[in-house]
Amino acid sequence: SHYKKMKIQPSKFVIENKLLFPEGNVIKYICRHPYKGGKEDLEKAIHFIEMIIERDYGEEKKESWVEGYRKWKNESCPHN
Repeated sequence: SHYKKMKIQPSKFVIENKLLFPEGNVIKYICRHPYKGGKEDLEKAIHFIEMIIERDYGEEKKESWVEGYRKWKNESCPHN
């Protein structure tokens, strides 16, 4: 019901413009946040935008906490 208020359905816009899955989800969540998910939908849109940035612009992979812990442990205890 929240999409019926719109002149163009987000799914139709995505298909007509041949957008990829992450871009389509950004459109969907941005369009519906006032009617359905609120802040949570905006956070989902941000998540998909971050995925697009990583995919298209080679943002450096962030170190996981496990990798960080191992590096710290090796530096702190060189005999291990």
